[in-house]
Amino acid sequence: MTKHKWLVSITLLLTMVVIIYGAYTRLTDAGLGCPDWPGCYGFLKVPVNPASIEIAAQAFPERPLEPHKAWNEMIHRYLAGTLGLLIAAIFISSLVSKVRQPRGLPMALLLLVIFQAALGAWTVTLGLLPIVVLAHLIGGFSLFCLLALYWMQLSPELRVVEPKLIPLKPLAIVATVIVLLQVGLGGWTAANYAALACIDLPICEAGWVSRLALDEAFDLHLGYSNYEYGVMSAEARQTVHVFHRFGAFITLAVVSLFAFKLYQHAQTTIMQRFAIAVGVVLLIQFVLGLLNVILHLPLANAVAHNFVGANLLMILVVVLYQLYRPDSKEI
Repeated sequence: MTKHKWLVSITLLLTMVVIIYGAYTRLTDAGLGCPDWPGCYGFLKVPVNPASIEIAAQAFPERPLEPHKAWNEMIHRYLAGTLGLLIAAIFISSLVSKVRQPRGLPMALLLLVIFQAALGAWTVTLGLLPIVVLAHLIGGFSLFCLLALYWMQLSPELRVVEPKLIPLKPLAIVATVIVLLQVGLGGWTAANYAALACIDLPICEAGWVSRLALDEAFDLHLGYSNYEYGVMSAEARQTVHVFHRFGAFITLAVVSLFAFKLYQHAQTTIMQRFAIAVGVVLLIQFVLGLLNVILHLPLANAVAHNFVGANLLMILVVVLYQLYRPDSKEI
């Protein structure tokens, strides 16, 4: 493995850590653990001595320092900052390498991580505005998918051409789009604190149809100074949750069908393994979603649900690359 590919591999692993820790930060209500950005109460790290704590209290009297939440937020920022530096190193390495490297994705990754940093800042400065929180989540998942795609570009031994899979291309696109939409619904559910708006199965509590509030559920709710713990009504949160539930069933049906057909028609071990991976990860994700409801959103389970969702999207993106990539090894 070349040094450049090692760098990409390490960055890919760190992206996984950032996704996991980002979900942990949000689920422990630490998204505003530091009310300013990029520092914390005006410092580069969490204030710990009495003098610093007093300065923090004077600067942000409306938000008393909670050290455990502040550390959660700052650790996430340190990890994300390191990730940004690694992606910048990937871009530079792709430019100066004597070995011909793909340059389109490194450039896209660099631009995306810069925008992701801006979204991280806006997440704090706009008080956890749901649309920004959702965009930040999608941005993180997109970084993960693009890094995996780039790693595949650097792995010609994993590239296969299977003409019999050509008819599956439209279904592959539909499956990927559905998963992306479901990720968006999940992010909207989390950003609006609607994960426990319905605690009955399979859909919601009795009478949920009469309580649907479509206009409010998908309104941006602009104009609030702080969105921590949500600003939607209970009916709107139930509506968001119900849509996410329906999305889960649709995702299960369509992606299962795609995984089955992919395995059925694949002629190489690589594509068969991809098909198995899609099916297994999909099943794990569905079970984790059920457990979130049954067990009332346990922290470890909720974090896992977020991370497995990212992996499901990533695997489908990689499969799309295998189906649509140019036959030539030139990227």
